[in-house]
Amino acid sequence: MLLFGSEIDPCWDDDRTFLADFHSEILHQDTCRPGTAEGLVLLVALALDERVPARRRFEAVDVLFSAATVAERHLAEAWPTTPPHADADNEARARRAVRAHLPRLLGRWSAECPAVRLALAGLAVVFPTERTLPALKPRLRTFEHEHPQGTDIGDYVRLLLVLAGRDEGRILAATETLTGAYWVGTSRGAPTRARALHLLRQMLTSVGTGLARATSRQS
Repeated sequence: MLLFGSEIDPCWDDDRTFLADFHSEILHQDTCRPGTAEGLVLLVALALDERVPARRRFEAVDVLFSAATVAERHLAEAWPTTPPHADADNEARARRAVRAHLPRLLGRWSAECPAVRLALAGLAVVFPTERTLPALKPRLRTFEHEHPQGTDIGDYVRLLLVLAGRDEGRILAATETLTGAYWVGTSRGAPTRARALHLLRQMLTSVGTGLARATSRQS
């Protein structure tokens, strides 16, 4: 089953898009800047606008995920040293900006195509609450049944479910199991959550790439 059906933008190609350029401006080389938090507001607006093609909404949520996790991912990469381009104030502002809009983003779940739901699920586990996690788990079970372990989507969804469980031992075990030659590993001394989000970022990118190729073959 292709996650992007007729809802997806059929003109998905490798040309640089506005979103790619904008991403580079507000999160240049995966580093938060003074204008990052303000720029994320536009991405939220795009992600919430159903007139925007599903592919572009996926991209917008994907950048929001990057911004919300940049501090922890860089910590995992640089451990035990300080990330060389760390900017704690702007990273915190970016994180708060994404979290403030999360209820509205998740509120579109039922109206979204499966691909955007996968990206939204990533945001949900970044900002877990007693309200969102119980709702997220059954929604992810559908993906789990449709995509077996060992596939990009299947493994991504299974890691999401483990993160939603908030059991650090299971999160560590899943991160160790899923990290292999295909994924860039991180120091075992780094915080478990940071390592897991570093892995989840790679997996979401791979999911998006795979969906892009599948859609290109359809066009």
